[in-house]
Amino acid sequence: MSKLLLYLRTDTFRKNLIYALIFFGVLFLLIYFGLRMYTKHGDSQEVPVLKGLTIGQAVQVLDKAGLEYEVDSVYQLDAKPGLVIEQDPEAKAPVKSGRTIYLTIITQVAPEIAFPDIMEKNLVEATAILKNHALKIGDTVYVNDIARDVVLDVQFAGQPLKAGRMLSKGSRVTLVLGNGRGANEVEVPNVLGLTLSEAKFAIQGLGLNLGSVSGVILDTLSARVVAQSPDTSARIISIGTPINLTLSNE
Repeated sequence: MSKLLLYLRTDTFRKNLIYALIFFGVLFLLIYFGLRMYTKHGDSQEVPVLKGLTIGQAVQVLDKAGLEYEVDSVYQLDAKPGLVIEQDPEAKAPVKSGRTIYLTIITQVAPEIAFPDIMEKNLVEATAILKNHALKIGDTVYVNDIARDVVLDVQFAGQPLKAGRMLSKGSRVTLVLGNGRGANEVEVPNVLGLTLSEAKFAIQGLGLNLGSVSGVILDTLSARVVAQSPDTSARIISIGTPINLTLSNE
C-alpha cells in the first residue's frame, strides 16, 4: 500500500494521468463532432410539396433541395401519365439533406389483364364485372334473341373476344345483346298517316303481309291510313302476320 502511495506522488504518474486525460478528452471531441457530422445535426429542412407535379418538375425541386429520390409507378384509368400522386415522407416533414424521398407516379403504359367471362350475363352484371376489371363498354349491339339484355357475344376492334385474352386496362369492348325477340318476330310498324302504297311498302319490308283494306275511299292515291290492326300496342308479332288497314280521304 505504501508503494502505491509513493507511486501516486511520482512525476511519472502525474505525466501518465495528464496524457490519459488529454487522450480521453480528444476522443470525446472526435466522437461528439463526428456524430454531429454523421447525423447532420442542425441540418434540417422541410420536404417540398411534390404531389400534383409531373415527375420532371418533382426531380428539379428535389435536386435543388439536395434530396435523393426513388420512383415507383402505378396505373390509374383516365389519370395523367407521369403525375406524382404519392410521396413519402409527406410534404413539410423535417428531413436531413441527402434524404431519399419516395415518389409514386402514374405510369404511361397500361398493364394487361385477362378478359373476364361475361357470356350469358345480363347487362347490369356484365357492366359491373367490366368496371371491376378497369374495362369499358364502347358500344352495344342488339340482335334478335329471346334473352333480353343478355350478353351473347363480345367484340374488340371488330373481332370476337374470348375470356382469358389479355387486354390493356381501359380498353373499350362492344357487347352483343339479345333484344328479347325471337328470330321470327318483328315490331309492329306504325303506318298511321301513310298512303296505301307507303303503308304496303313499310309492312312488306318487315316480312309482314297486307291484310284487308277498308274505309271511305274516294281517291286511292290520296287516301291515308287512319287505323290499323294489330296496332302498335301489340309491339311484337310473328313474320307473315297480316296488317289490316282502314283508309280515309278526310
